[in-house]
Amino acid sequence: MKAISFNFEIHQPMRLKRYRFFDIGNDHYYYDDFLNDDIITRLGQQSYLPAARTLLKMIEESKGKFRCSISISGTAIEQFEQYVPEMIDALKKLADTGAVEFLATTYAHSLASLADPDEFRQQVKVQCERIHELFGVTPKVLHNTELIYDDELAPQIVDMGFKACLTEGAKHILGWKSPNYVYSAASAPKLKLLLKNSKLSDDIAVRFADGMWTEFPLTADKYMSWIAETPDEEQVVNICLNIETLGGMLPANTGIFQFMEALPRFAADKGVEFLTPSQIAQKLKAVDSLSVVHPISGADEARDVSAWLGNGLQNEAFRKLYSVAERVRLCDDRRLKQDWWYLQCSDHFYYMSTKHFADGEAHSAFSPYETPFLAFTNYMNALSDFIVRVEEQYPLSIENEELNSLLTTISNQAREIETLNKELGSMRKNIEQYEARAQEETASDKAAKATKPKAAKKAKK
Repeated sequence: MKAISFNFEIHQPMRLKRYRFFDIGNDHYYYDDFLNDDIITRLGQQSYLPAARTLLKMIEESKGKFRCSISISGTAIEQFEQYVPEMIDALKKLADTGAVEFLATTYAHSLASLADPDEFRQQVKVQCERIHELFGVTPKVLHNTELIYDDELAPQIVDMGFKACLTEGAKHILGWKSPNYVYSAASAPKLKLLLKNSKLSDDIAVRFADGMWTEFPLTADKYMSWIAETPDEEQVVNICLNIETLGGMLPANTGIFQFMEALPRFAADKGVEFLTPSQIAQKLKAVDSLSVVHPISGADEARDVSAWLGNGLQNEAFRKLYSVAERVRLCDDRRLKQDWWYLQCSDHFYYMSTKHFADGEAHSAFSPYETPFLAFTNYMNALSDFIVRVEEQYPLSIENEELNSLLTTISNQAREIETLNKELGSMRKNIEQYEARAQEETASDKAAKATKPKAAKKAKK
C-alpha cells in the first residue's frame, strides 16, 4: 500500500525594531512588538486558525485515517500565547485526536546545529519539554531548523534519543536514488532518514496557484493519482510544507483549503494511506545508507546552508553571535538568555542574503528591511549591545582556557549533583521500605499480644 506523510512547519521570529548605533548601551530591548503582533495576528486569521480547522475536519471526516505531523518553534508558541491564544487551543484539539504527531525542533529556529552542539541539544530539549507541557506528548522524531542535516549531526541526534530525522531529499546527495524510501545515516546506522519529496511538495507550495503551470489546476484527484502511480517498490512520499502555505502564501480564494479537505477521500480511492514520521520509522526498513558530507537544507535552489551563511555579512554576524555562547551559558540572567535565543533565530541571517534571481526574490519577500545591508547593520547594532551586557557579567578578557576550566567545573558539579540526587532517591526508597516493614512487624506484634490473654483464659478453664 502506498503511503504519504504530510509534515507542517510553524515558525515566527521575534523581529527586531530599528536599532541605531546610538542605542547601544542605552536601550536593551530589541524587538518590534507592533510588527510581530500585526504579522502573527493577521496570519492567525488568514492561515493558522483556518489551517488548524481544516486539518481537524480532515481527521474527523476520515475517521482518523488522515494523519500528519507538526513542527512548531518555541518563538511561535510564545507569540501564539501572547497574541493568538486560540491557536494554542486549536493545536490542543489536534493533539487530542491522536492523529497528529508533534516533532522536535530547535526552540529558537536557530542554526545552532552548525555551530554549537551544546546549544543545539539544549534548545531541542526545552522545545520538547514545552510541547509535552502544552499538548501532553513527547516528540520522537527530529525536524531540525529548515531540515538542516549532515553526517556530523547524525550521532548527536541518536544520542539525544531520536530514532528518525526529517531532512531534504537533495538531488546532489541522492543522485539517481529516489527520496521515496527510508534511508539510514551513514555516520549513525541506527538513525533513519525520512527525505522530503521536493517536487511534490513544491507542486502545492509553489505551483498550486500558477496559471502558467502545465498541470494547472491541481486537483486532489490528480495529486493522489501521482502518489499512487509512483513505482511499486517506493515506500513513502514525504510532503513538507510551511503551514502558512494554507491561507497565507496561497490565499483561501485559490481553493487550497478545498484541495486539502478532498485529499483523504481520493487517497482512500487510490489505495494511499497517511502515516506520521514515527509510524514510518517503525513500519519501514531502511533500504540503504546515505552520506551527507556537507550540510543540506530545504532552502533555495542549492539546498545547502547558503541561504543563511552564503556571504561575508552573514558569516561575520554568525561568528560574532556564537563567540559568546559559552559565556551566556554561564550566566543566570533570564532576560539575557531570552535575548540570546531570540537573536539566534535563522530569519535574521536570512534577511542578510545577497542572492539574486528567484532565490533573491524569496529572501526579499520575507524581509522587513529594504536591503540586506540594512538587515546586517540593524542586527549587528543589537548584537553589539547584547555582547556588552554579556561582557558585564563575564568579561571577554577572561582567557578561553580559564573559561573552559570553569565550564568543566560546573559540568562536574552538575554530574555530582545528579549522582547525589540518585543516591538520595535510593536512600528514601530504602527508608520507606524499612518503615513499611517496621509497621508490619508492629501490627503483627500487636495482634500476637491481643491473642495471648485469650489463650490464657482458656487454659484456666
